[in-house]
Amino acid sequence: MNIARRRLAVWLWMALAFVVWNVVFDQVIIDAGRHYIDIANASAQSNGPYLKVEDTMRPARSRALWLATGSAGAILVVGFVALGGATFLGSPRRRA
Repeated sequence: MNIARRRLAVWLWMALAFVVWNVVFDQVIIDAGRHYIDIANASAQSNGPYLKVEDTMRPARSRALWLATGSAGAILVVGFVALGGATFLGSPRRRA
């Protein structure tokens, strides 16, 4: 694998990890917002105590950060291991 193709592959893996990080983070935050709406509606219908959005979103922020970072990190590890294997298998010494 020549240098330009390897560099392109690295950038593509990094772009994929970036996109996955954003999708996972957004999805966790959206799910937490929907959960807050559900429990706020239930609380309002039962004349329960006022529910603050921060009580639901604060744990969701940290959960989203950890899940998104773990997902993107796993993609980067798999990508770089695959690129390392491709570089090793494509070396001239290996083909001989």
